[in-house]
Amino acid sequence: MTYARGVSAPVDLIAQLFAGEGLRNYLGEEVSIATHMLQAGALAERSGAADHLVAAALLHDVGHFEAIGQRQTDGQQLEPIDYRHQDTGADWLAQWFPGEVTEAVRLHVMAKRYLCGVEPGYLGRLSPASLHTLGLQGGPLTRPQAEAFEQLPHARAAVTVRRWDEAAKDPAMATPPFDHFRPLLSRIAR
Repeated sequence: MTYARGVSAPVDLIAQLFAGEGLRNYLGEEVSIATHMLQAGALAERSGAADHLVAAALLHDVGHFEAIGQRQTDGQQLEPIDYRHQDTGADWLAQWFPGEVTEAVRLHVMAKRYLCGVEPGYLGRLSPASLHTLGLQGGPLTRPQAEAFEQLPHARAAVTVRRWDEAAKDPAMATPPFDHFRPLLSRIAR
C-alpha cells in the first residue's frame, strides 16, 4: 500500500510530515513543530521510558499537521479555536499504532488541563502559547473532573507525555533526527 507520493510505510509517511510541514513554526513558540516533537521524544527516551511512551511523546502533536486534517494558520499565529488536534492525531495514528500510544496522544491535552487544576505552580510554567490554548481547551479541570480523569486507563501515561511536551520548547536543545526513532516506531507499528 502507498500512502503519499511514493511513501510505502507509515513510518515513512510520518518522516515525510516531519521533514515537510514539521519545519513550520510551532504556534508562536521558538521551535518548529518537528523540533518540538523530536525534543519530546528525546526527553522521553533520555528518561528511560518504555517504547510506547517514547512513541507517544514523539507523535503527540501529529494532529497539528494539515495533511492529517488540521486547518493551519501561518504557524506564527496562535490558534483561533480549539481544533482538537489530540483527537485528530490519535485517530490517524490508530491506523498503525496500539492504544497505549494513541490514547496517551488523545489525552495529552486533558493532562495539561489536569495538571493545571491539581499541581500548584504548573499553570505558571506554561508558555504563552500553551496558556492561550489552555483557554481554548476549557481551562484547568475542576476537582470532580480531575478525579474522573485520574480513572481513565491511560491518564498516567498522558500526564507523563504532557510533562515532556511542555519541556520540549527549547530552541537550544539538541535532539536526534527523526531517523533515530525509526527502529522504535517500526517495532511498535502494526
